[in-house]
Amino acid sequence: MTAQVTVGLDGSEESLAAARWAAGEAVLREVPLRLVHVEEWPNPPELPLAYSRTLAGRAERLLRDEADRARKNHPGLEVLVERARGRAAEELTAAADEADLTVLGSRGLGGVLGFVVGSVSLAVVGSARQPVVLVRARNGRVAPEGGIVVGVDIYHPCEALLAFSFNEAARTNLPLRFLHSWTLLASYGYTAVVDQGTDEELGSRLLGGLDDLVDPWRKTYPGVDVTAGPVVGSAAYQLVEAARTAQLVIVGRRSRTVPVGPHLGHVAHAVIHHSPAPVAVVPLP
Repeated sequence: MTAQVTVGLDGSEESLAAARWAAGEAVLREVPLRLVHVEEWPNPPELPLAYSRTLAGRAERLLRDEADRARKNHPGLEVLVERARGRAAEELTAAADEADLTVLGSRGLGGVLGFVVGSVSLAVVGSARQPVVLVRARNGRVAPEGGIVVGVDIYHPCEALLAFSFNEAARTNLPLRFLHSWTLLASYGYTAVVDQGTDEELGSRLLGGLDDLVDPWRKTYPGVDVTAGPVVGSAAYQLVEAARTAQLVIVGRRSRTVPVGPHLGHVAHAVIHHSPAPVAVVPLP
């Protein structure tokens, strides 16, 4: 793995927004920015050779222009450019596995809240062994009031998620908010009606478990403003709601595959599709 931030660049508004977001991240991390353009190969037989050469020229100009922009906006930032040939999903996944962080653009639906995640972005997010951030075209680095929001499951190992979250908060000096979502099990239904303290007791236990999980990291990062608490309801819904005022949303992805390829859990999938903020997906065991 190389200490750098990698961006998949294809000339779309979304990929340009991703490149600019990534440049700021590279500065914060004090690592080089790597701009990667993938030329789909082999080209379709019907593609004229002259048009193929035109595409190559456009790719060169795109990389040069974005590299110049990044250097101008961030003096001293080392910017690397790379052209690759092959299947975009495969090439970008390989690039992501070599980098500290990879940033990709995701296409929004105009005024409708949500992502249209292409097969390439989804494949990289589902397969990469390192964190990947998805950025929409309208995203900027002006920090909304919500800071960084993290979805955490106290019942499964998530050290990589905690490490990424605290490091990001320390770099950006943004407040960090951990959410563990829960719902009252059906077997508690009658008890909760009879005893109104049942849900409060369960919520209190969850808060204690969340504090136990986060407290060691609080001590390691005393300068980070951290809040943590359980919320009642669907994890996907609660995270998407919290994302409305967030600078960044962070979720984990369990490493598992299904017959058709890499698998994203329903929570990560929902947040990726509906968060208006950039979404970082961190691979977990």
